[in-house]
Amino acid sequence: MDNQQTVERKAKMEAAEESTTDLAILASAASVALSWYQFFGRGNRMQGLFIGLWPPTILAFASYYNQKRMEEKLSAMGPGRIVSSIEQMLSSR
Repeated sequence: MDNQQTVERKAKMEAAEESTTDLAILASAASVALSWYQFFGRGNRMQGLFIGLWPPTILAFASYYNQKRMEEKLSAMGPGRIVSSIEQMLSSR
């Protein structure tokens, strides 16, 4: 693969990762809305409470996915680059 294809692939992967997080937030918000509708609008309290438990689960899976992604990026950088990046961040303050 040439350099241009590598750059394009990396950009596509980053866009997909960002949209995954956005999708999790939208799904959580929709779940909250549906929960409120069931609980207050239809009076179905049990189903409203059940649906209301979905957003933390959805956000937990999204958080786990993001942590794994960050772990992969950090391991690809190597230990020397991580330390120099941290030192650079601290010195810029």
